[in-house]
Amino acid sequence: MTVRVSAKTAYEPDALVRCGPPLDLDAVEVGDALIVVEVLSPSTQTRDISAKLQGYFQVPSIAHYLILDPFKRMIVHHARGDGDVILTRIVNSGALVLTPPGLSLDVEQMFPAP
Repeated sequence: MTVRVSAKTAYEPDALVRCGPPLDLDAVEVGDALIVVEVLSPSTQTRDISAKLQGYFQVPSIAHYLILDPFKRMIVHHARGDGDVILTRIVNSGALVLTPPGLSLDVEQMFPAP
């Protein structure tokens, strides 16, 4: 699925979460994504941590942008704060709680066993 961040730009995240009624089976864009996820790779890393970070938070519905780094086994969690504030934290273990929508993820289970 595609997330449109401007009239000329859309991204295809590695995963996304949305809440609401089912989308049309022919839909290719999600206009109300709540969480978007990108998994870093050497070829996409620069774009994922710069242009996509700025772009995703142009979408009013997006509350969380997760960047999974499989090499460092960590998640960089960007969350929408008040106004134009984006809060960032790095999570290596434990639970990652995403509110909204009230989802809890076990960080260790997000990565294959070492």
